Amino acid sequence: MEYDNNFTGAIFRNTRKQEGSKQPDATGNCIIDGKEYWVSGWIKSSKNGNRYTSLAFTLKEPVPSESGSGTSDDFDEDLPF
Repeated sequence: MEYDNNFTGAIFRNTRKQEGSKQPDATGNCIIDGKEYWVSGWIKSSKNGNRYTSLAFTLKEPVPSESGSGTSDDFDEDLPF
């Protein structure tokens, strides 16, 4: 039986964050509806002093290859090599 990773993810402390920067305090990834997303989290405080983590999700875009889509259909099978 295969494990279903849908609607799961993890974030980890951003150990490379520079003091005073707007970089996220935590980063990671998740899968939502079968699509992969980057997750960024910032630790904030509400007006009454309660701490919480604000999250942002960014769809992971496939990296295009230099020759097009990167599929085997991009290559001409008649090439001699």
